[in-house]
This record gives sequence, C-alpha cells and structure tokens, in this order.
Amino acid sequence: MAKILTTKKQTKSAVITKVASLLFREKGYNAASMRELAEQLNVEAPSLYNHINSKAELLRNICGEVAEAFTNNLDEITEEPISSSKKLEKLIRFHIKTTLSNFDMLFVANHEWRHLPEPWLSEFLQQRKNYENRMVQIIKQGILAGEFKNHQPQVAALTILSALRGLEFWQKYNKLNNVKALENNIVQQLLTGIIK
Repeated sequence: MAKILTTKKQTKSAVITKVASLLFREKGYNAASMRELAEQLNVEAPSLYNHINSKAELLRNICGEVAEAFTNNLDEITEEPISSSKKLEKLIRFHIKTTLSNFDMLFVANHEWRHLPEPWLSEFLQQRKNYENRMVQIIKQGILAGEFKNHQPQVAALTILSALRGLEFWQKYNKLNNVKALENNIVQQLLTGIIK
C-alpha cells in the first residue's frame, strides 16, 4: 500500500488538506468523495481515516486554517503602533497575498463553508463576523483621526472585502502577469476611495 508523500515542511495532514482543498474547489464539497481524495493521494481510502475522521472534518480544518490565518494577521496589525490607513493597507495586502498564494483553501473557505455541520458552522460564521467588526473598528478609528473620509464604516469594510474577493476571478483564469503591480494597484484603488 502506498504512503502519503510528505516533505520536511509538510505533514501528512497538511498534504491531505492541500489535496482536499483542490478537490473541493474543483468539484464542490458535496460532489467530492473520500475515495477520490484517496486516489489523488495514491493511497487506499481506509488509510485516510488514520489521519482524518471525516470529510466534514477536512472542511472544518480548511475553513479553520484560513480563519485563523486572517485572525492572527489582524491581531498583529492591530497591535502595531501605526496609523489606521497603514493598518488597512496591511490588511488589504495580506488578503491579496493569501488569495494568490493559497487560492484553493481560500476559495473553499469562501464558498464551501455552508456545508460545515454544527457547531463548526456557527463558530466559523462568528469568526467572520468578528473579523468584519474589527475591520470596521479600524475604519472608525481612521475617521476619528481624520485619516479617512466620513463614510459609513460598515459599507467601506464590506466594499473592500467584496472587491478583494474579486481576485478569485483573476486567479481562476490565470490572468496574473505582474503580481506585485497588481497588488499595488488594488491597494491604491481601494484606499483612494476612503483616504482623505
């Protein structure tokens, strides 16, 4: 029986999660099977259960890993003694880099989260809500400091997040030529609408 191939930097669990992310993105969570995942990993399906309990747990791991990465980044940014506009810029740049470097997992977290069973679904939705609320707070602080125009903070945050999700289309169709130029252009366009 074949074994799951790993590298020094990737555990078996990480390899399974990465391959599952691609499978879930391509086929959708409901249509993907553990048997297909095992085939892509070149292992017997029952051996997967030595590393993961269920397909639902895989989805939870994917969504949880993405949510944790964004939350940890936001924690770091909010602790920095920098202006609100710099915090928002760093937040936007993190979104862009994560979309471009970890597209499959981010896509699954953005689209397949609906299939999470409880209590994981409620936990994930609460993490998203907390993230948005904290982003709104950064914008409110920027308005109070006179850095940002006096727009509705919730509208500004959701507009920025919606625009960043549009990066999926660029990545999906491989239309990225100069990634750094794209990143700088997006940051400039998104911040132009909010900075005084």
